Amino acid sequence: MKKLMSIILGLLMGIALQAQFTKATLQATGLTCAMCSNAINKALKTKPFIESVKPDIKNSSFDITFKENADVDIDAIRKAVEDAGFGIGGLRLTANFSEVKIGNDKHVQLGDKHFHFLHVDSQVLNGEQTITIIDKDFLTERQFKKFSAETKMKCLQPGKAGSCCPGVAAGTRIYHATI
Repeated sequence: MKKLMSIILGLLMGIALQAQFTKATLQATGLTCAMCSNAINKALKTKPFIESVKPDIKNSSFDITFKENADVDIDAIRKAVEDAGFGIGGLRLTANFSEVKIGNDKHVQLGDKHFHFLHVDSQVLNGEQTITIIDKDFLTERQFKKFSAETKMKCLQPGKAGSCCPGVAAGTRIYHATI
């Protein structure tokens, strides 16, 4: 029994170590003043996986550093910004990858999260890499329209796995990304 638990723990650690998100750059929409930026800054700092937030008022962007080994909740970032009364015009996540194979229109599991990569060449991600989340609520409508034209998979619109997602249970949250 002890040996079985060690094997399971080792496998789970191996899955989690495929990619560890370390930081993000968030582009906000709808900001008109420094108080707007402050509202987003405060909302983001309440998330338990966020170490620090550095606002760039001039560019309506925020540099976010995640706590080491934290389980980053991508949807909680979006919700914090929306709850502050604003939208997201872009979200770029930086992670340390280890032998993660990606390809165009391919699904990849990173830890407990599922990603569907679009507009990428087949490659293996190693070391620090930045991915851009291209789901509907994470970029402008115009940008989303551009990316949605590049796939026939229906999971892009709702962000939930469907019959088009091999090996992923129906209804599972799918994040769409590009490099």
